[in-house]
Amino acid sequence: PKMKEDNCLHAALICLGMLYYSHAITTEKLNHARPSLHGHHEKGKEGQVLHRSKRGWVWNQFFVIEEYTGPDPVLVGRLHSDIDSGDGNIKYILSGEGAGIIFVIDDKSGNIHATKTLDREERAQYTLTAQAVDRNTNRPLEPPSEFIVKVQDINDNPPEFLHENYHANVPERSNVGTSVIQVTASDADDPTYGNSAKLVYSILEGQPYFSVEAQTGIIRTALPNMDREAKEEYHVVIQAKDMGGHMGGLSGTTKVTITLTDVNDNPPKFPQSVYQMSVSEAAVPGEEVGRVKAKDPDIGENGLVSYSIIDGDGMDMFEITTDYETQEGVVKLKKLLDFETKKSYSLKVEAANVHIDPKFISNGPFKDTVTVKISVEDADEPPVFLKPSYIFEVQENAASGTVVGKVHAKDPDAANSAIRYFIINAEDGNIKTIKALDREEIAWHNISVFAVEVHKQHQEAKVPVAIKVVDVNDNAPKFAAAYEAFVCENARSNQQFITISADDKDDSANGPRFIFSLPPEIIHNPNFTLRDNRDNTASVLVRREGFSRQKQDLYLLPIVISDGGLPPMSSTNTLTIRVCGCDSNGSLLSCNAEAYILNAGLSTGALIAILACIVILLVIVVLFVTLKRQKKEPLIVFEEEDVRENIITYDDEGGGEEDTEAFDIATLQNPDGINGFIPRKDIKPEYQYMPRPGLRPAPNSVDVDDFINTRIQEADNDPTAPPYDSIQIYGYEGRGSVAGSLSSLESATTDSDLDYDYLQNWGPRFKKLADLYGSKDTFDDDS
Repeated sequence: PKMKEDNCLHAALICLGMLYYSHAITTEKLNHARPSLHGHHEKGKEGQVLHRSKRGWVWNQFFVIEEYTGPDPVLVGRLHSDIDSGDGNIKYILSGEGAGIIFVIDDKSGNIHATKTLDREERAQYTLTAQAVDRNTNRPLEPPSEFIVKVQDINDNPPEFLHENYHANVPERSNVGTSVIQVTASDADDPTYGNSAKLVYSILEGQPYFSVEAQTGIIRTALPNMDREAKEEYHVVIQAKDMGGHMGGLSGTTKVTITLTDVNDNPPKFPQSVYQMSVSEAAVPGEEVGRVKAKDPDIGENGLVSYSIIDGDGMDMFEITTDYETQEGVVKLKKLLDFETKKSYSLKVEAANVHIDPKFISNGPFKDTVTVKISVEDADEPPVFLKPSYIFEVQENAASGTVVGKVHAKDPDAANSAIRYFIINAEDGNIKTIKALDREEIAWHNISVFAVEVHKQHQEAKVPVAIKVVDVNDNAPKFAAAYEAFVCENARSNQQFITISADDKDDSANGPRFIFSLPPEIIHNPNFTLRDNRDNTASVLVRREGFSRQKQDLYLLPIVISDGGLPPMSSTNTLTIRVCGCDSNGSLLSCNAEAYILNAGLSTGALIAILACIVILLVIVVLFVTLKRQKKEPLIVFEEEDVRENIITYDDEGGGEEDTEAFDIATLQNPDGINGFIPRKDIKPEYQYMPRPGLRPAPNSVDVDDFINTRIQEADNDPTAPPYDSIQIYGYEGRGSVAGSLSSLESATTDSDLDYDYLQNWGPRFKKLADLYGSKDTFDDDS
């Protein structure tokens, strides 16, 4: 029925529109065309004709209804000029927005038609330009004139909401009229024409809980005391209708989901009045005993519950904490239980909301209480020592088997089983020594004593026992360090030269104060005396003057040190004292007694002279050895032998014997060669050198300098003296030697003696080798 109403209304509006436009066309023909104002012809001063033309037609706005679906094009209006005589000489031209596409004009009659269906929501108006020209010459007869074609609105768009679904929250228990949410719809029709865009809101679903304001779309609560715990979510349908809500208007709807938010309007409540729990007496503090829970239908922070113990005989033995994840109260053991002492406890537990809303304080106290009864269960307990720990004392050096102390444990159970101990006496718990103790080695002994039930070995207890070894004065004091004293030869009488102290391994009660003294037999020592400083140190002083290292350079002074123990102990320690040489200020110079073997009166010059003589004697010995080597018998094995050795450096491959350019042999020549006499030293000279007369010193000459210079000169001018060899460096390998290979590598494979007789024919350079490797007969003959 509603759809039929809308269709009928639509048809009626179209009919009214057609009538309206027929009337508009008639009015346009009568009113829109204006008579043309003919121009006046005026002659100028020079006979020129002036033309003044005026506009002969004016256009008002044209209207066309939107969404027209008739069979023929809609006549929008007619253009006509008063100069148009109807003979067809005037041509009407239309240009502008939609000209030729949407709007067409009959160029003879000036009628304008709309060829397409128009939608005001797409475009509300069009601006066009009309022009009248001469059909033959296209000369404008009228000035161009603009006019507007407006699209007339009809109610063809229903209201539309901004969102298809809305979500809103409102606290439970809210007062009637509390604003929940505002929904808004829009209508594409023209709000300035008629009631096509005038909207009215109404609620289709959601009564009687909610209502909506017709003009604003604000949704409000309609019932008081809506309870979230009864119903949390509501679905509301809101309608927006145009035409002011009257019949024939178009409408649109939207859905609104409204959720009641929680408030703290419910107190916590225990589901039962008494809770029964049990716990073993063997439980340790902190162990969980049981749980209680008060129900609160509120959620979030409104449903948070805190638990506490407010009364009962178990307040000191138990505690309760809150598990906020499960909203439970956890009862835990606070202290150790004893079944034999108390077998049951009672607690009064309170559950209260953490956050309370003042608006609902009148709903009653937001808390509840419950009774918790806890029974203690008997358990087989291990032995218990009377003390948590023991401390005993025993003197050091006490005999083996000395009783140190006694520990005691008992069975806490009603059976009171017998107890055995480990590490100590198994029956009575006495602790005894098994060997003598030395406090200086270990001052404290820490042991653990175990107690077990005789018939239940798995029940065990342990207690720590600390044993202090009491000190006995059994160590004599000794020097604190290995002292070594020094006293100057020129020390003054009563001069202090060292301070000594002592150490004692015993405890402080048996140690200091230390007493220092000299033994009775040397109490009147003529050299040194001792002074006790009464601060656990002593000073050693010189009793006389005039010490001498030559007479005695070392003194041993015995010192007796006694401690302060009861009875006191003492020891004799020996102090070594050296006599040293010092300067006038007492600074130490030397403590060596050997330095006084020489005459103390020798001067520095005399010492230098003695050292010079020693050096000269060493030089003479060297020269004597050199002269001995110059003689043939000691230096050469056989008289006729002439041994020459070639010192060759094989650090590179050179030119062999013919390479003499690798070094400067001049550095090895005798300086006498500068004077023109350069003897050959690489071959044995043919003459025997005779020393020049006058060079040999007298046999009994004591002038060592003359003797040395004479010997040096003889050695420099003697051509027969070594060296005979020449130093060569083989920079390259030569063409070989006429002697062939001297290597014995090839002959090493045979055990027979090699024949070296051919070496006799190689000349004096190989004389030595021939004698060494030649036949035995030849060697004997030569000898």
